Amino acid sequence: MSMLGQRVVTAVVLLALLVPALFAPAAWPFGLLTLVFLGAAGWEWGRLNQQGMASSVAMGLGLALLCVAALLAGWARTPPVAAWWLAVAVWVFGGSLALRRGPASWPHLPMAARLALGLAALWAAWLAMSHARHLGINFILSVFCLVWVADIAAYFGGRRFGRRKLAPTISPGKSWEGVYSGMAGVFLLMLAWRAVEARIDADSPSLFTRLLSELGLLGGLAALACLAGMSVVGDLMESLVKRAVGAKDSSRLLPGHGGMLDRIDALLPVFPLSLALLSL
Repeated sequence: MSMLGQRVVTAVVLLALLVPALFAPAAWPFGLLTLVFLGAAGWEWGRLNQQGMASSVAMGLGLALLCVAALLAGWARTPPVAAWWLAVAVWVFGGSLALRRGPASWPHLPMAARLALGLAALWAAWLAMSHARHLGINFILSVFCLVWVADIAAYFGGRRFGRRKLAPTISPGKSWEGVYSGMAGVFLLMLAWRAVEARIDADSPSLFTRLLSELGLLGGLAALACLAGMSVVGDLMESLVKRAVGAKDSSRLLPGHGGMLDRIDALLPVFPLSLALLSL
């Protein structure tokens, strides 16, 4: 089967799993499915950081157990707000420092710190996704679409207008013009989503509606621009780690797509940061 055929088949299978879980009347099928996805990402994180198969599997299972513990504690429904701000600190300060120093600096960080940072980011993302599902289907779909539209708009905007390289030592194809195009795409998505939302009986307010109502117009637009930018940071951080160890993909778990981390990297900072902004 060709690479394109593999990508299509894998995408169809993933959608066949994700859509029923997302739209199920209860929230637990989505929480369970994403727990499996994030557990696989935990295994990949171990492999990317030179851990053996047994240690990497243990990391994936350990992450899954931490997610189950949070679920049993009721945090998927009523999470501690501090979890979002901890994730924000990791992504904003830790991510900025890592990106500034480049791929060569990553192997010099203590192994325990590298493993802990990855697991903390994955755990916070799972908790944020689970809580977002409790907030409503319209809400969680708006977060997913924000990331996807930012990525698509950045790709095409970068190809058309890209001149200034964003991080040439990490991802040579990315440009500042692509980042701005991603933000513009998110603003257009917000306008379209709000127009449709005003005409349908949605089960919950979208992220766009909540940010604009709680932070005001300028605050909401600034928050959306921040979220679009952080989706790029998530992508760059995974690229940095892969480049540091000479890996093309995080794994071969998803034929035609690479690994689970390759598919969810941009989502990891956006979900907890969205909830942190709403807590303001």
